[in-house]
Amino acid sequence: MVAFDYHKQAQNYYSQSPTIILGSGASAAFGLSGMGALAQHLKESVNVHLFEGDDNKKWDEFVTLLDADTDLEIALHTVDMSVALTNQIVNKTWELINNEDLGVFEASLAERNYFPLGRLLNHYFQSTATAIDIVTTNYDRLAEYACEQEGLHHYSGFSHGFRRLLKEQAYIRCARTVNIWKVHGSLDWFKSDAGEVIGFGNLPNKPNSLTPQIVTPGTEKYRITHLEPFRTIIANADNAIEKANSYLAVGFGFNDQHIQEKLIQKCVREKAAIIVITYKLSDETKKFLFEKGVENFLAIERGSSDEESVIYSSLCDEPITVSSNHWSLEGFLELII
Repeated sequence: MVAFDYHKQAQNYYSQSPTIILGSGASAAFGLSGMGALAQHLKESVNVHLFEGDDNKKWDEFVTLLDADTDLEIALHTVDMSVALTNQIVNKTWELINNEDLGVFEASLAERNYFPLGRLLNHYFQSTATAIDIVTTNYDRLAEYACEQEGLHHYSGFSHGFRRLLKEQAYIRCARTVNIWKVHGSLDWFKSDAGEVIGFGNLPNKPNSLTPQIVTPGTEKYRITHLEPFRTIIANADNAIEKANSYLAVGFGFNDQHIQEKLIQKCVREKAAIIVITYKLSDETKKFLFEKGVENFLAIERGSSDEESVIYSSLCDEPITVSSNHWSLEGFLELII
């Protein structure tokens, strides 16, 4: 096996100003629920007494699938949910993740360097870069919290303030901006009964007159994302991926069609470089890296302990194991800072 310098490879790819892609694993590091915990929460919290007609049957089918250890996303795609059922799932998902998100925010108030992402962004801006693009499937506001803890301006499609409205990117001009493209929505995005999309930050409870603008897995996902604000946000996310020559994927499982197709085009056809750091490489990630023809990649997953990493590289035929934590974002920073 030919030896290779993975430190140098990481620094080379990072020096190309990568677009950052945050998946659920980036939030799981802070204790936010994944699909398994969300499935259990839905089973326990959805109020079946509000259902009428065929909804009870549909819900029973859904719960039966979950009880048989069917993946939540597969179960939601399998059962054709009504609007009423979908709204309950959206609201209960919002309640769970929002409560956990606020807990992370509160914890961050007591610790100056709580978010490794903040350190990464600060280091990024030590170059001549004036903008950083983050594309994420997460609803939570951890990226926004990281920016604000570091005093960095961020833009996610809305104005600033207590009551935020959809605004163009140029409405506030700053020397340096972190663009956060949330393709599945955000905990602080809502739609009024009149159809107006509004942002309200850090609400402990959902106002009765507003509907959370988050996209849960299932058949409705592809219809809703053709509506605003998702249509514009996805277009900006696509642009961020298309214009980049390098990517840093943190906790991303490569199972989202909105992001996947653009990455295949860039990394396979245009030979863009990609770094993947995660607790465990998903099957979809392995297919993407090892079967699609990606020529420039560095992927790092956890080994047998937190202080061990397994490294896969396009420069090496076989993975290597090292006695260092480089699979987490905090550990990865040691390679590039």
